[in-house]
Order: sequence, then structure tokens, then C-alpha cells
Amino acid sequence: MKVSELGEFGLIDLVAGMVNAAKDERETAWQQLVIGIGDDAAAWRCDNSIQLATVDALVQDVHFTLETTTWEELGWKALAVNLSDIAAMGGIPRYAMVSLTLPGQTEVDDVASLYRGMIELARRFGVAIIGGNMSSAPIITVHVTVLGSASDKQLLTRSAARPGEKIAVTGYLGAAAAGLEMLSRHLIFDKEATGSLGRACVKPEPRVAEGRLLVKQGVRMGIDVSDGLLSDLRHICQSSRVGARIEIARVPVHPAVKANFGSRALELALGGGEDYELLFTASDSIIAKVKAATSTPVTVIGEVTSENAGEIILVDRKGKLFDLTKMGWDHFAGKQS
Repeated sequence: MKVSELGEFGLIDLVAGMVNAAKDERETAWQQLVIGIGDDAAAWRCDNSIQLATVDALVQDVHFTLETTTWEELGWKALAVNLSDIAAMGGIPRYAMVSLTLPGQTEVDDVASLYRGMIELARRFGVAIIGGNMSSAPIITVHVTVLGSASDKQLLTRSAARPGEKIAVTGYLGAAAAGLEMLSRHLIFDKEATGSLGRACVKPEPRVAEGRLLVKQGVRMGIDVSDGLLSDLRHICQSSRVGARIEIARVPVHPAVKANFGSRALELALGGGEDYELLFTASDSIIAKVKAATSTPVTVIGEVTSENAGEIILVDRKGKLFDLTKMGWDHFAGKQS
């Protein structure tokens, strides 16, 4: 079977099963492990805190093209997607390591620009870039590993959603996917829309402060919207063994997406991905405290249910079932799944 046939999440399940079957509970490393494969970051206990680790890769002509992304933007995004994983756990990012593969004809100035983008974002979040690796290859790949920390017993995880909790999301959705279409198809919008959609696509803002706030206010379930709202919500439902009911009229579609993509705006918001907002569940009272403590928009879009574990139901304003087949990107299948 080809990896394209098994799909991204099927491959993750295969690897996770092999690793878990081989683990030795007598080893200290396994005894201190809190969360392994399957969440936004791995977590393990040290003396006074929980340590976090996450890794991601951007591959040329798969995750980016230099026709629509500058080298500086590439550096920013390569770090941002990893900081978002730490944010999704309610943690604090501390250190980053960078591994590059580059064609031999790559300009040195371009590599310097990549690091300028990465350093700019690292400074904003107090992250130290502490090493990595470089090697020659036919295409550009940027692998970033970020290490972070969190207070003991205070983490956001995918498996903590409970029936009756409300489902909420920070910020607005759909801008990154709309920005990618704008850049790749050379679409012309007004200056404000062009700027906001372009930034959402190539310079996403990781919600690190918001992740810490969620933990402080008592939220225990969180994930970042990277694969698409519905795809990431499905991860929550499967990990927590719950169902979800989403009211599509409540989904916070980015205003520039609404204004320029018409009937496709909702599709981009639900299935587009790479918004890097935080999706979380909590009681009404906790969500009210979160809203009161942040200037970042927080929108309740649905509810966790006990029925149909692993499934998502979409309803319109009248409560009628709504069908949307676009459910999030699968890296290996090369299609929405």
C-alpha cells in the first residue's frame, strides 16, 4: 500500500501503534512521558514542570512556493507553525532548532533573509534559536523543532472534551486559504483585503498568549486550526470519544473572505486550514471568563455531544442538517478528506 492510499492520519496511527507496542514502561523516559504521538506536541515531566516538544516541516512546492512566498516570510512561517503547536497545549515556547536542506545554487542572501524572518518572530516570543543542521538537496525544506514548557497538570489536550461543553474558537477563519488563492491565482482585491489575506497566508500569528490564558481560566481541551476547522474538530471528537454539533451561522468567517469569496467563504472557513487559531471546549462560565480577559475575539460555534462519537453534525440557522463535503487537507492523499 502506498502512503497516498493510507493517508496522513492513517500513517500516523500506524507509526503510533508501532511505537506504543515497543515502549518499555520500565524505562525512565517512558515513565515521565505525559503525552506521546497524537496531540499537537509531546509532553513529559521534569522535576518542576512539564516539557513540550513539537516538530514540523515546510517542503518546497508542497507547503510553499517561492512564487508566492518570500524567503523572510518562509522563515517566519516555519517557526510560527511550531509555536502554534506549543500554544495549542497552553505552553510557553523556549528553544528552537532548525534543519535546512538547500540546493547548491541557493543565494546566501536568501538564507539570511529566511533567518531574519525566523529571528523576528523568535524575539517576539522570547524563543532562542539554539542550533540545527544544513545539508544539500534538490529542493528547499525547512524543519523546525520547538521545545517549551508548561506547569504541571495544566495542559490543553485533544482528549479532554466533555459532552455539554461549548465549542469555541479564537479570531476569524478562512483568511489563510483565501490568501493562498489570492496569491496563487493573482486575484486583485482592495488594499486592506490584500494585506490581511496575504499576511494570514504567509505570516500567521501564533496564539501563544491566548493558549496560556485558556489554561489559566480553566480550559482543558485545545487544538490549533492547522488542517481546517472540521478536520481538527474531528481529531478532538476521536480523541475525546465525543460528537460535535456546529451551527454554521456562528462560524466566524474573516470579513475579507466574506467580502471577496461570496458563497465559497464558509467552505474556506470550515475546510481551508492554516488559520492557526485556537479551537477549544469549555463550560459557558469558563468561556465567559476567557472573553472578559482577552481582546482577541472568541466565538462559540457549537456544542460537544455524547451521541455519535467521532462525528460532526452541521446545522443551519433553523437547525436543519447542512452538508459540506470539504473536511480538511490530507497531506498524503493530496485531497480533502
